[in-house]
Amino acid sequence: MDSTQLLLTVVLSVTTVLLILVGIQLIFVLKELRKTLKKVNGIFENFEKVGMSVEHSFSEITGFVSGLKTIFKVIDLIHAKKNAKSKS
Repeated sequence: MDSTQLLLTVVLSVTTVLLILVGIQLIFVLKELRKTLKKVNGIFENFEKVGMSVEHSFSEITGFVSGLKTIFKVIDLIHAKKNAKSKS
C-alpha cells in the first residue's frame, strides 16, 4: 500500500466516525424535539379546553340574560293589562 491509499483509508475512516457521531447527535436532537412538540401540543389542548369552557359559560350567560328579558316582557304585559283594566 502506498501513501495515497493509506491517506485515503485514514480520511475515510475519520469521516465515517464523524458522520456516525453526527447521526447519533441528530437522533438525540430529534428525540428532544419530539418531547417538546408533545408538550406544546398539550399546552394547545389545554388552551382549547379553556376556550371551550369560556364559550360554554358565555352561552349560559346569554341564555340567562335572554330568560331575564323574557321575564321582564311578561311582567310588562301583566302591568299593561292591569293598567288597562284599572283605566276602564
